[in-house]
Amino acid sequence: MELRVLGCSGGIGKGLRTTSLLVNGEILIDAGSGVGDLSLVEMGKIRHVFLTHSHLDHIAFLPLLVDSIFEQITDPIVVHALPQTIDSLKKHVFNWSIWPDFAGLPTPDKPVIVYREIQPGDICEVEGVTFEPIAMNHIVPTVGYRVESSDGKSFAFTGDTTTNDTFWSVLNAYGRLDLLLLEVAFSNADEALSHTARHYCSNTLAADIVKLKLQPEIYLTHHKPDEGKDIYREVKSLIKNHQIKQLKNNLTFTL
Repeated sequence: MELRVLGCSGGIGKGLRTTSLLVNGEILIDAGSGVGDLSLVEMGKIRHVFLTHSHLDHIAFLPLLVDSIFEQITDPIVVHALPQTIDSLKKHVFNWSIWPDFAGLPTPDKPVIVYREIQPGDICEVEGVTFEPIAMNHIVPTVGYRVESSDGKSFAFTGDTTTNDTFWSVLNAYGRLDLLLLEVAFSNADEALSHTARHYCSNTLAADIVKLKLQPEIYLTHHKPDEGKDIYREVKSLIKNHQIKQLKNNLTFTL
């Protein structure tokens, strides 16, 4: 299983791309601005999109992706998401006011995208890879994902969240995890804001990660612009029982 990091920033700016992960060249987890660095040929290979939630930094390039490869699409791209996320896409994005409704184009019986509802605990198998959505604690309904290859190797991604028990208990139940991508949006200087926005800051992540009984390779993601250095320094000083690195655009993992 190959995991390619297209975007991992919590904001924009030169060299920054918002959240998007590409699995085996065909499956996206979220569709932030990192998708825009793919070639048209690479975009044309995408068959499935698993969304964590409806916030703009995680879905902004989904409409542009579909529009850019519209003529190439013979079988619809499947958008897997919570019912609330799908409802938001239909009402606020693919609504003919912001963007065309591609679930009805070029014709209602042969659209270029279809929606597939997911719920926490579902096991979704796509091209030999299983995706398990896990309920997270964010300001809108949100899931993280545990993703496992056919040979049992796995990674997990929190999506956006703050303190919770569910994510850690699901991971621990499997007994194996090779790679973990953890969002930490804020440094401790913005801890009050992190509680309001329901994101991890360094302190809350450090308090939560003690629930993890496994020892995966860990990378931090989704920092607000200009906070990455402070977050990394704080997390390294607070968490001693895990080796932690910072996620970067264009990293590729082979699992």
